[in-house]
Amino acid sequence: LEESGKFCTEQLLPLNRSGDTEGVHFDPETGAVTTPEGFPEIYKKYVATGMAGIAKPEAYGGGGAPHVVGTFLNEMVTATNKSFSMAPGLGHGLIESLIHYGTDAQKETYLTKLISGEWTGTMCLTEPQCGTDLGLIRTKAVPQGDHYTLTGTKIWITFGEHDFTDNILHLVLAKLPDAPPGIKGISAFIVPKVNDDGTRNGIVCGGLEHKMGIHASPTCVMNLEDAKGYLVGEPHKGMRAMFVMMNSARLGVGLEGVALGEIAYQTAVEYAKDRKQSRSLDPTKRDEGSSADCILVHPDVRRMLANIRATTEPLRGLMTWIANLYDVSHHHEDEAVRQEASDIVALLTPIMKSYGTERGCQNVSDAIQVCGGSGFTTDWSIEQYYRDLRIAMIYEGTNHIQALDLVGRKIPMGGGRLMMAFAKRAKALIAETMTHPALAPYAKDLGAAMGELDEVTRTMMGKAMGEPEVIGASASNYLNLFALSTLGFIWLQQLKTIGDKEGRFYDLKRKTAHYYFKMILPERHAYAALVTEGNESIKQFTPDDF
Repeated sequence: LEESGKFCTEQLLPLNRSGDTEGVHFDPETGAVTTPEGFPEIYKKYVATGMAGIAKPEAYGGGGAPHVVGTFLNEMVTATNKSFSMAPGLGHGLIESLIHYGTDAQKETYLTKLISGEWTGTMCLTEPQCGTDLGLIRTKAVPQGDHYTLTGTKIWITFGEHDFTDNILHLVLAKLPDAPPGIKGISAFIVPKVNDDGTRNGIVCGGLEHKMGIHASPTCVMNLEDAKGYLVGEPHKGMRAMFVMMNSARLGVGLEGVALGEIAYQTAVEYAKDRKQSRSLDPTKRDEGSSADCILVHPDVRRMLANIRATTEPLRGLMTWIANLYDVSHHHEDEAVRQEASDIVALLTPIMKSYGTERGCQNVSDAIQVCGGSGFTTDWSIEQYYRDLRIAMIYEGTNHIQALDLVGRKIPMGGGRLMMAFAKRAKALIAETMTHPALAPYAKDLGAAMGELDEVTRTMMGKAMGEPEVIGASASNYLNLFALSTLGFIWLQQLKTIGDKEGRFYDLKRKTAHYYFKMILPERHAYAALVTEGNESIKQFTPDDF
């Protein structure tokens, strides 16, 4: 981790601003995409470090490290150069899809090169006429001997074409000639940029999107014309493979909120330590040797910085717990333990994606505010972090889609099995810490939050039985309510873990946790009121009113 941190700071961060300024280049004659100066070279250095595959299976050349190690490395890569991180980032999900649904031959052919970073991968879902509603896709796949030929257009394909590697593997959603209508007729295919015989396949970049941020990451229109592809999994069951990839991507996207919130925080703190403006309201905090005080003496500056730290740290903790549970769900010898871990991962994935990115954007915005006018300029790069992060609330399923997934699928799944698995962990932690004098107040706060969450859940589900739009109206606020309780659980777990240890690190942990329980967890009351209101205030408006 230390060496990877040095690589990210010394190699990736210096290219972050220059890559944003230069952007990517498209040749309409050849369909070639050129990334900013220094990017192809730094990708080769990145691959050489072994970071890309450190948490992947050793059988295919990976490092075999726990999933959480790869998560920590991904955070650092994302924090120091988000555009760059998106090239190897999507490969993680493609690897998972092939591990679950690829044939032995596909695993042997593709996994080693993806894990090593010799090739990169993409996820080709969206088409001009459909995004979330994938049942509307028109890309066709026709059987052709030992393969299929695919024809259609995909848009918003991250790193669909680039100059990092000689080959790119696209996981493409398409429909066979005998496909049933809707989402049940979707199949998944591997479509390589370069065929096994070295010839160029019929998948070509037709143009690039011009975007608010992530300027060094090519977002491509990909045209398929009789492109050779290979079925992944069963016919008409392509969403299984795609959801494996997408769930991996959703957790990665949630991590983006942590990563850019963290670097924005560090940047704002450095600025605040140096910037002097006005006098402290408290005479004891005034610098008598100067005509103005460091802005950290102002309570509102400390409030904004504390807001960032008190949410970034438990979001990282949540991501760490999910990563550990992921390993348990795949490797523990007890099937019941594996199932419980899998249930909690499924429940918390939409929370990590949605709240991680929403709070991350708010945190970067607060960091801009700390720096005042300097934060709005390019001098401190925080404005770039905001532009680069804003897409995270949209892609891999918008945050409202995550909320609908949580409320419409995950909460009722298995008769509430997922929710009960998480609640059991929370209740056990509360009971254990309630007997500790220093932790009991926080255990009481978390217990109240979990009780309120349970009550609001029952109210919302009861209203939804008689009003079909209640879920749609309430889901986003409900997810944020759930997230606040979840982060309270993470903070209490961290406080329990550090116990009575002494030192500045532990002291700051306790201060930050206390701030969360007293200044951020109370936000739940507002969300609870909004969820309880349900659809009453929204349904008065008709589409024609807008």
